[in-house]
Amino acid sequence: MTQASLPITVTIGDPHGIGPEIAVKAAVAFLQGGPRVILVGDRFIIDHYRQRLFPTIALREAGDAAAGPDCLEFLPVEALRPDQFKPGQIDPAAGAAMVAYAAAALDFARAGKAHAVVGCPHNETAVNRAGIPFSGYPGLVARLTNMPEDQVFMMLVGGGLRILHVTLHERLADGLARITPELVEAAVHACVAALTTLGVASPRIGLFGINPHAGEGGLFGDDDERINVPTAARLRAQGIDVVGPVGADVMLGERNCDAYIAMFHDQGHIPVKLMAGRHASALSIGSGVLFSSVGHGSAFDIAGQGIADPEAVIRTVRLLAGHG
Repeated sequence: MTQASLPITVTIGDPHGIGPEIAVKAAVAFLQGGPRVILVGDRFIIDHYRQRLFPTIALREAGDAAAGPDCLEFLPVEALRPDQFKPGQIDPAAGAAMVAYAAAALDFARAGKAHAVVGCPHNETAVNRAGIPFSGYPGLVARLTNMPEDQVFMMLVGGGLRILHVTLHERLADGLARITPELVEAAVHACVAALTTLGVASPRIGLFGINPHAGEGGLFGDDDERINVPTAARLRAQGIDVVGPVGADVMLGERNCDAYIAMFHDQGHIPVKLMAGRHASALSIGSGVLFSSVGHGSAFDIAGQGIADPEAVIRTVRLLAGHG
């Protein structure tokens, strides 16, 4: 079996949010054709939404001989007790369960049994209340795959844009202080590798400036002259097609690159969220496992009501399968 023909696992995310519902809805959508999807989470939670939304569709454990193309498949993870299942509530038990689902899915993929992993929405407060340091999926994926956290990056995909972030969920001053030529170079290499996996050969990478106008030749600071200019030259010498550094506004106005490298969170998130809204995908790249979450939260206010939109999960599965 080739890597691309392997299934894609979809974790149910925070079980108290909309993650389980949209995971089940997305998996059912792919029963009509497309990549094989395996859900990852507590059986009783997956079955709760299956019975409520699709009672005529059977649920089978992955590898069960009785599983057919018209069955929902799942990888069981016992992480939450039935008496702890309380949709709509932020709870540390649910945060710990989300981490357990992600760990199981990553292990499954690292064992060569899945092509990629989609993680449904998490809640940072719930995870941290469980005593697990967490500021988003990239850092968690790094720890679970034994990678340095500064070598796993987030790339948002949506609205015709692909933007990788050098720094992410941290105080802006801390993030900017952490930017070095080595970190920017690692981000570009991770971006190129991810795009190649997604079927973009010889990608062109746009490098945003750190300061407005990429420093305007030192008028607005020398950070770009010290960090991004020599890094871009070194990357070009390695045969990578890198443009910049150029101010993000100018570069995005031209839209002539396959992907862009943002220096900090808002510089990359704002354009993608503006163009794609809730339908963006958030890839964690650099760990050796193709992993993506979705570009929206757990929506506790509508959790358990059966009205959540699975479109972001469906788009993300298609993206990882090479059809997005």
